[in-house]
Amino acid sequence: MQSRHRVFAEDLLLAQLQGEDHFDNVPDSLVLLIFNKLADARSLGRCSAVSKRFNALVPLVDDACLRIDRVISSDSADADDALGVSGGGAQRQRGGAGAVFSGVLKTVLSAVLKPFGHCDAGVRSGHGGSKHAPHHSPAQVLKNFSSIRNLRMELPVSDVGTDDGVLLKWKAVFGSTLQTCVILGGTKLDYGAPHPPPAPTAEHDASQPQQQGDGSIPESFYTNGGLKLRVVWTISSLIAAATRHYLLREIVKEHPTLQRVELTDAHGQGNLCMERPQLKEFTDKPLAAAATANRTQVPACNMKLRYAPMLELSDGTRIQGATLVVIKPVGETGGIGAGRKDLDEFVADAFDGPFREAVSMLSKRRTYLLEMNGF
Repeated sequence: MQSRHRVFAEDLLLAQLQGEDHFDNVPDSLVLLIFNKLADARSLGRCSAVSKRFNALVPLVDDACLRIDRVISSDSADADDALGVSGGGAQRQRGGAGAVFSGVLKTVLSAVLKPFGHCDAGVRSGHGGSKHAPHHSPAQVLKNFSSIRNLRMELPVSDVGTDDGVLLKWKAVFGSTLQTCVILGGTKLDYGAPHPPPAPTAEHDASQPQQQGDGSIPESFYTNGGLKLRVVWTISSLIAAATRHYLLREIVKEHPTLQRVELTDAHGQGNLCMERPQLKEFTDKPLAAAATANRTQVPACNMKLRYAPMLELSDGTRIQGATLVVIKPVGETGGIGAGRKDLDEFVADAFDGPFREAVSMLSKRRTYLLEMNGF
């Protein structure tokens, strides 16, 4: 008895000799479903070179993901080389607050040097030819996709430099300008073993969150540079978000079918997202660019800051100097976070995993109000 696989192979060979291709019987809708699951823009580009049929179907995908390998300046020089830091972003400068300020300096200089002028989205050559390989901007890579509804882009490195062990994550929503932003930070992040919750006693109810004292910020927070560090985190994150937003202007203009855009980074530090209402506002209203940098201008904002000297989460994660900052432009009445309930839901869902629990715990802490001028 012949193997089923051998019979099947012989049937395929016979069909090919007779000029029949079973793959042609697969409906276009099913092929598009496969392409949408694939999503990766480079892989889709390779698929489009397989056949005329694929070449006609690939531009019709709804979902696309573009991973940018390398960020370079507009004059085709390596931006990291121009800034004097390591290309991969793996090495970070040390030295306490100096490292944070170097991260801010890098962010500002990156904006001045137009780091998002072109992105290496092509296939690298195999033998050291990447230095002379052509580089393409995200808009150039995506220009042949005519029906994208959901676009996710990933930068190779995070925008804000931090020391090892420091926690800094942010999520921002933009329309034509900033609508809301939430920042979660900590001076030290430790991962430990999960621990069982404490048993309720007469002196402690496990259903109530543990807070130190009345939840107030200790005086040392102001005197040892703690508040200054949080201000640096906030400004750096807003600059990073505004720079990413500026990058999207050409892409959004050329793809009116977009329903959602997400621009993140490989380290998971920051996430800029825009839904259909924000994309419509982005195209309908003029973008206010910053005068001295290739980024969107950040408007004057109100900020709510919550702080805990130590957070110990249910999975054993410990966050020292945990800080939650929620930012809204002054006078902003529309978009995400227009109402108190919408804003609370956005903040609660901003981060995944243990950081979602950290946000929930910090949201119960005392709130401190700050104001910031536009820049």
